[in-house]
Amino acid sequence: MADGEQELQATVRSVLRPMFRSIWRIRVSGIENIPATGGAILTPNHTSVIDSFFLPAAAPRPVSFVGKAEYLDDWKTRKLFPALGMIPIDRSGGDASQRALDTAAHVLEGGNLFAIYPEGTRSRTGFLHKGHTGAARLSIRTGCPIVPVGIKGARSIQPPDQTVPNVFRPLEIHFGTPIHPATSDSVSDERLRLRQITDEMMFEIRDLTGQDYVNEYAGKTPPSAAQTRQTTVSPEVPERLSSADVLKPVPA
Repeated sequence: MADGEQELQATVRSVLRPMFRSIWRIRVSGIENIPATGGAILTPNHTSVIDSFFLPAAAPRPVSFVGKAEYLDDWKTRKLFPALGMIPIDRSGGDASQRALDTAAHVLEGGNLFAIYPEGTRSRTGFLHKGHTGAARLSIRTGCPIVPVGIKGARSIQPPDQTVPNVFRPLEIHFGTPIHPATSDSVSDERLRLRQITDEMMFEIRDLTGQDYVNEYAGKTPPSAAQTRQTTVSPEVPERLSSADVLKPVPA
């Protein structure tokens, strides 16, 4: 990540953090699970477009992430999302998607944080869906750990198809235990290894959020009851953290 991009992100985060604290009741846990230096892959669940604002604001270091290229067509997000670290991705697949993953690998190999939504798109139902293997591929390729992230409350703040977010709602962001690719190499078949890492990541996200898990890729068709695995997990949440604890700017 270029110095100018890091400075821009630091400026944007310094504006968003106090603004968010005044509008929403934000709690953050697991900051210690993000490496102080070096590359790491953050993999949050995705239930609202506003996730892409909350995650960079909560992270202790600048974060790059992939986002659908269509965001650059919208005047509301054309400038802001790139300032938050977004790298556009063509979700139709093919060479364009591979180029985005190559760019992500370059970011990680430069010792930076990179976030990728493993569900591939927002969950319009609120369930947690089967993960794609892009994060696992990046982890194996670069040797960087995966840090699962659970975001709770974003869907209540800005549901699908709602333009203006609801204010004064609670939001929780939990950074989970890192998954290292070297600890997941017991399977020799690459495809099975990718799925093993991805499933481990998704189940940890489920534990962090308490969402019901659907073993199907995200789409607009609601899942059947047979596809849904209920969970009774209720993650422990610390007392509200002060700005000095969580939202203190970190040098790039």
